[in-house]
Amino acid sequence: MSVSAAYAAANRALASVLDRLRTPLLLACRLYVSWQFLKSGWLKLGDWDTTLWLFREEYHVPLLPPEWAAVAGTVGETLFALSLIAGFASRPAALGLFAVNVLAVISYRHVLLAPGYEAALAQHVLWGFMLLVLIAFGPGRVSVDQAAIGNGVGRAIA
Repeated sequence: MSVSAAYAAANRALASVLDRLRTPLLLACRLYVSWQFLKSGWLKLGDWDTTLWLFREEYHVPLLPPEWAAVAGTVGETLFALSLIAGFASRPAALGLFAVNVLAVISYRHVLLAPGYEAALAQHVLWGFMLLVLIAFGPGRVSVDQAAIGNGVGRAIA
């Protein structure tokens, strides 16, 4: 066996093993990133007066009045996260959370981009990359989307 054939065979064997990790990895990404946003949404819902104060005084959401931004952010964090946990309309949900994440960084940039807050910004970067993985590769086999595709509903929702 030539070196290139041996390399190709080893590569195929490794790919076969690693492909088995795709579904648990995508599920872990969905659950982890959704949990981060869901916690934030629940926190906002739990103390709406403080949420409104934060959107009026601390967060600087462009183009939206603070009250609208508070509602949109809270609804986005909770509904998109719940949808992504279930794996229902996963790519649109991941795209929605990606937009919420980007808007959070823009709205809170005076803190997140300040010296000493690199770890906080890094969390948003991590979540953004995880969401991009889900947008690009979908939710994996453990999802409502996959069940719908398996039942012939189609690929449009995945």
